[in-house]
Amino acid sequence: MTETATSTAISGCAALAAPALSNKEAEVTARLFAALADPARVKIVNLLATSREPVCVCNLTTPLGLAQPTVSHHMKKLVEAGLLEREQRGKWAFFSLNHEAVSKLSGLIDLEGGS
Repeated sequence: MTETATSTAISGCAALAAPALSNKEAEVTARLFAALADPARVKIVNLLATSREPVCVCNLTTPLGLAQPTVSHHMKKLVEAGLLEREQRGKWAFFSLNHEAVSKLSGLIDLEGGS
């Protein structure tokens, strides 16, 4: 997914408390949940949420107990879903949360927000 497609996907995501989700909003929302449907990806999001600085994949292998290629695969899926931002620094890639996406997720799980 390109950066523009990712941005559009995130902006097309509506809170579940909205009166009615369009088919497109439901599709975008499902993609966000699908990206988080793996325990390793949930841990990655949690680890990045607790970090003040972008994190290199090399610093995630030990806490996740996974090999670098596996972590990179998960990172790619999270970036494609728009949940993470990727910054290239020389030969290393550093990742951080996409704060717009995190805000959307917060709205999605705020089930009492629509009451």
